[in-house]
Amino acid sequence: MPAQTPCPCRSPDDNPRPYADCCGRWHAGPMHLRAPDAKALMRSRYSAYALALTDYLLATWHASTRPPALDLEPGLRWLGLQIRQFQQIDDTHATVEFVARSKLGGRAHRLQEISRFVREGGRWFYIDGQTGSRPPP
Repeated sequence: MPAQTPCPCRSPDDNPRPYADCCGRWHAGPMHLRAPDAKALMRSRYSAYALALTDYLLATWHASTRPPALDLEPGLRWLGLQIRQFQQIDDTHATVEFVARSKLGGRAHRLQEISRFVREGGRWFYIDGQTGSRPPP
């Protein structure tokens, strides 16, 4: 992807930053695999799905829940990401609620998930996610 192309995640303020200055630095740049927090990792994983970077997705997936391989849906186009809520639980645990929009075969899709993250050895990892709406308190 050209360095000045807007990042697929659309940076936190919805003012698109160039890919190289946004998720590109976590994918292959000088900060490779070192997103500073779970929210940044969530954005970089969304961008990795949009760019079909399966090696990055697997490398940022916690070993306890990581699948042996990823088969991405051919023709799936990711259209946008909205972070609804970010909660830093403690120094090593966080959750991110998001909505991701996509299109496949002319049909629009919407994925809403509350993802769990853990920090180990100075790196954040995706553990798993609960799809659907947040349960009532």
